[in-house]
Amino acid sequence: MSMPSTIATSAERRATVSTADGVALAVREYGPRDADLTVVLVHGHCLRTASWTYVRDALLRRYTGARVVCYDHRGHGDSAAASRRTYNLEQLGHDLRDVLDAVAPSGPVVLVGHSMGGMTALTYAGQRPHEIGTRIVGVALIATAANGLADAGFGRLLRNPVVSVFQAAVRRAPGAMHRAKLLACKVLAPVIRTAEFGDRKVSPRVLALANAMRNQTPIVTMASFLSAFMAYDQTDVLPVLATIPTLVLCGSADLMTPPSHSVAIAAAVEYSDLVMVDGAGHSVILEQPGQVAEAIGRLMTRAGGRVEDADLAFAA
Repeated sequence: MSMPSTIATSAERRATVSTADGVALAVREYGPRDADLTVVLVHGHCLRTASWTYVRDALLRRYTGARVVCYDHRGHGDSAAASRRTYNLEQLGHDLRDVLDAVAPSGPVVLVGHSMGGMTALTYAGQRPHEIGTRIVGVALIATAANGLADAGFGRLLRNPVVSVFQAAVRRAPGAMHRAKLLACKVLAPVIRTAEFGDRKVSPRVLALANAMRNQTPIVTMASFLSAFMAYDQTDVLPVLATIPTLVLCGSADLMTPPSHSVAIAAAVEYSDLVMVDGAGHSVILEQPGQVAEAIGRLMTRAGGRVEDADLAFAA
């Protein structure tokens, strides 16, 4: 399913970045090649670059001098599949490094991560702390966590023994399990909608996009990352982010990564900007893209960029 964009198609530049272990990642680039600032948007689990469409377009309208880069994680979207053993956050941190080395080898970068994308940004910061304040001049962590994913909200389901049974079944019969996943998505659609979009009314186009991205993600990708979420802990990295402008944003009705995660991150990062979008759920970037883009714009200004006085309003 394609997502209509308010930015001319000709403005999009497509590329493929090969990771150190040979996985082809699909990259999309917008804005001037010689921009003073590059903003890299990193998507979440079972999503793809299309999840950033509305936020990306708003940023390009508002900050015409910036370059915006999006890419699909391994096993997601148009990027190639890889060994399930590489479906972990440490590897995603290395993949982010490969993307940055290919498309932004020099110049300041602002990292913006949603959900698993935020975890990827934190993992990258832990792997390369010397780049925080030099190469990386700003970070936005949206609907994400630094640790304890299994301690609150829907994340507590990760502790259920059925998760291990599910992962084992996927390894044995991925084809059959993928068909079962499609059926389950239909049956559980009301629950998933509440978890992702909170209590606001959401455009049918946004719901269709979210469902399409979720359904298209291979079952092996979906299942394999669950183990990584259980072990994930980047709390030691958070104080490092106090040296650069940092945005922490979440929806007040997020059941996947409840606001307590964002509050904890903000408390650990001095001078961070905590933004809570009233009534929004985990898919806040689709649900309230205008508010998200406005907050990212403030971050870009704090990071040294010059944001144009353009109108961010648009229909979603």
